[in-house]
Amino acid sequence: MKIAVSVESTNDLTVELLEKYDIKVIPYEIVLGNNVYKDGELSVQELFDFVDKNKILPKTNALNEFEYTEFFEGLKKEYDGVVHIALSSGVTSSCGNAERAASNLENVFVVDSLSLSTGIGMLAIYARELAESGEDAKTIYEKVKARVPNVQASFVIERLDYLHKGGRCSSLALFGANLLHIRPRIVLKNGKMSSDKKYRGNMASVVDKYCNDVFTDYNTPDLDKVFITYTTATPEMISVARNACEKIGFKNIYETHAGGTIASHCGANTIGILYFNDGNK
Repeated sequence: MKIAVSVESTNDLTVELLEKYDIKVIPYEIVLGNNVYKDGELSVQELFDFVDKNKILPKTNALNEFEYTEFFEGLKKEYDGVVHIALSSGVTSSCGNAERAASNLENVFVVDSLSLSTGIGMLAIYARELAESGEDAKTIYEKVKARVPNVQASFVIERLDYLHKGGRCSSLALFGANLLHIRPRIVLKNGKMSSDKKYRGNMASVVDKYCNDVFTDYNTPDLDKVFITYTTATPEMISVARNACEKIGFKNIYETHAGGTIASHCGANTIGILYFNDGNK
């Protein structure tokens, strides 16, 4: 049985990984002022330049049920079944639209990732590995869904400006954080983004503390792979994160760029490490 694995453009996998694991992508739309682009048509730096110039945040349009129906029907022409890994229902209404579209089609299943970025990408790679081992679409769906709670997805951000512009922190919190150089850790809990720790200092030292805390808090990693995902980052920040991952013993360390969704909420110099925290199973 030939199974399609699909994701939205918020998966943040590299083109090479998408091709290697035959993962299909349906793109979001990003709105910059009066212009609408398919996610991926503009670089993250172009998004930042637009915000700096116009003081307006990018917006993303949720995909509707009709768009998912067309996408899934197109895949069904080539594949016997479809397993779609969706952006968290706690972040977007797209997940519900995908589920409704799938409910009207045979052998199409939607997994609510309760995650974003390469947290989605990891689940999609796992789905492809299951498909390659001969599992059918329903079994893949069930096994991927069972692994969702074990996705460790978190980031540390340099400034609160983008969260403030998006209405996610007060002006007072913004002023205090920038004055004291506070860098919050953003985690995915129950499918929603929240801040649970705060750091101070230059970003390289912050990344070092962040990595140590993550590996302490989520200390049963599946050592097969880890993702270092960032909007923008200095070579030193990336090096610190990579060294921390190497010290833990990950076999495969992938560096990927976050796309428009993370960038529009978190801004420049946002970096995270993402992995499955179920190495004890």
